[in-house]
Amino acid sequence: MSENEIRVLYVQPGKYPEERTISNTLRALQELVGGDIECCRPWRDSVCVICNDSGKIDGLPPNRLYGHTDFLAGSFVVCGNGGEDFISLTDRQVFLYERLYHNPVVFLPTPHGLLPMKCTPEQYEQFQRDGNKLKIKPIDHGER
Repeated sequence: MSENEIRVLYVQPGKYPEERTISNTLRALQELVGGDIECCRPWRDSVCVICNDSGKIDGLPPNRLYGHTDFLAGSFVVCGNGGEDFISLTDRQVFLYERLYHNPVVFLPTPHGLLPMKCTPEQYEQFQRDGNKLKIKPIDHGER
């Protein structure tokens, strides 16, 4: 990879994360998240999440949990944080964050807010098609 490209994880609602090599430009990141970007640094290691700055306001679908009580809306990118620059993820980081975000999540509406539940891409599509009516058996996540 050249210094103009970086290795990232691309996480879309209802899908498994994809490892990608992208152009290390603002435009490339904006295209992946569908608008202006926001950079979040939720972990102590040198990794950041690039998401759509107005994803929740614009009504993008909830994607994955962000901490214990919040969620990321719309597609997002996990990349390395080189201080002033975005950098490639290491093999270890790709492994760790692919595991963290592996399963799509459906957010079930409850009287107390949204309840996240891990699912497969097929279950996510069924959930979206059936108007948020859960008619599926939860998957066994085993030892992931």
